[in-house]
Amino acid sequence: MSDQLKKIPLIVIAGPTASGKTKLAVEIAKKYDGEVISADSMQIYKEMNIASAKPTVDEMQGIPHHLIDILEPDYTFSVAEYVKMAKDVIMDVYSRKKTPIICGGTGLYISSLIDNVKFDDTGNDNAIRNKLQREAEQFGNHYLWEKLNEIDPETAANVHENNLPRVIRGIEVFELTGIKLSEHKINSRKESTPYNPCIIGLTFSDRALLYDRINKRVDSMIVNGLVSEAKYMYENCKTATSRQAIGYKELIPYFENTCTLDSCVEKIKQETRHYAKRQLTWFRRIDGIQWVEVDKFDEYKNFIEKVENIIAKTEIL
Repeated sequence: MSDQLKKIPLIVIAGPTASGKTKLAVEIAKKYDGEVISADSMQIYKEMNIASAKPTVDEMQGIPHHLIDILEPDYTFSVAEYVKMAKDVIMDVYSRKKTPIICGGTGLYISSLIDNVKFDDTGNDNAIRNKLQREAEQFGNHYLWEKLNEIDPETAANVHENNLPRVIRGIEVFELTGIKLSEHKINSRKESTPYNPCIIGLTFSDRALLYDRINKRVDSMIVNGLVSEAKYMYENCKTATSRQAIGYKELIPYFENTCTLDSCVEKIKQETRHYAKRQLTWFRRIDGIQWVEVDKFDEYKNFIEKVENIIAKTEIL
């Protein structure tokens, strides 16, 4: 038996926000007797439903979904914790002779999982974290990101300045060990992956169509109660997790009476479009990803057939 045949087959559905990942993952799960494992850094939290576009019970269509709605919003969750949880779920799904299907837009989660990254065991120092948190509050997130960029430009290039926990972690690791976090990650890629993945990336030949879908999704979120959800988080959960989430942080000026609702909603759309662009940039770095241009298909069944053909050709199942 070849090494590839010994590995766990894994279907991965990746792509930017509003590209149709959830719907596709459910269709693929029905076709291949699978279960969906989320790779979304916000859907993992309870209460953060509308802003994270968390799938509803109807959208799941009876397909089991894992790693959704399992953590309190004030819990700071790391990629290392995600990889450990996802591995356990994959093994459970596979042991029951079901097909594990990873679905999400958090590129760091997906690449770390399929590359079998072993994370550094450098520990942590609350004193350093608290000091850096105070610096961010006093001087702003960009100030702290610049500090990271000076000591570890490789890590800084892959971290948005508003992702404060990761910015702080990058600086903390360097201060604790004298070694850049990016070097720790290079040294961690020692073991081969236990997975035989088929990685499908959703994209659009016309970027404007994706942006239009994003704008319409935000409008729908507003209708479905995003403002009320964001206000609840603003009043009850003042953590880095809730404040960095797109759809929440842009509404804070509205709650503080410094900006109109319409301008805040436009800001959400703009930030979501920028995020989608960053997602696509990240996914292009993943080896072996096979792109499908969603807007090239007039009928959804033809789109599904294209994805099924890709899966068949990889011969992982």
